[in-house]
Order: sequence, then structure tokens, then C-alpha cells
Amino acid sequence: MKTCLIVDDSSVIRKVARRIIEGLDFSISEAEDGVQALEACRSKMPDAILLDWNMPNMDGFEFLRSLRRLPDGERPKVVFCTTENDVAHIARALHAGANEYIMKPFDKEIVEAKFQEVGLI
Repeated sequence: MKTCLIVDDSSVIRKVARRIIEGLDFSISEAEDGVQALEACRSKMPDAILLDWNMPNMDGFEFLRSLRRLPDGERPKVVFCTTENDVAHIARALHAGANEYIMKPFDKEIVEAKFQEVGLI
């Protein structure tokens, strides 16, 4: 079974995302910020990461830059999931190594489509 790390400071978003992604046959782990997410990735690198941008301690952009420098850190497919919708943010995320981008609010169809686009399902 593939694994997905959901990184978001909102417990509600994590719960909604968990329900959707578990339905796509993924095993889920969660982190509240980039620091927790980096620790989780050092312990066991997931296949996919659904990543929020704005979080305390370490934001999604800094997490992504740190992730991609870890051993095997290029492997996970990273899908940013955020309210930041301007072209500059999207370009910055993709340049830092994100594979795709989802706008909040999202639903099952959007997540499933993006996971298909990056080859996760």
C-alpha cells in the first residue's frame, strides 16, 4: 500500500484530506508543520505528500526545500494544497520541487485528478 503524509496546521483539513486519500487506497500519516513533517520523512519517506504552504515553525516552501535535500528526498510526489493562488507562489513551489498544486477548498475529484497526473494512482 502506498503512503501519504498530510502536512497542514489545520486538523479539519487533515481530517478531510485523510478521508479522501484513504479512499484512494493510501496509508496516511500526518504532521502539523514542516518540522514534524521533516522528522516523519527522515523516519520513513512517504510515496506522496499533501503539503500546506502557510504553517507555523516551518512553512511548506521551507519544508519542500529541506525535503529535496534529504537522501531519497526526490522520491515523494509533492502536491501543494493551499489558499495561495497567485502565479508567483505556484511558480516558486514548482521551482522548489513540487509536482502539482491544488487550491483550497478541494474535493475528492480534484485530489484524485492531481494524484493521477503525478502518477500516484
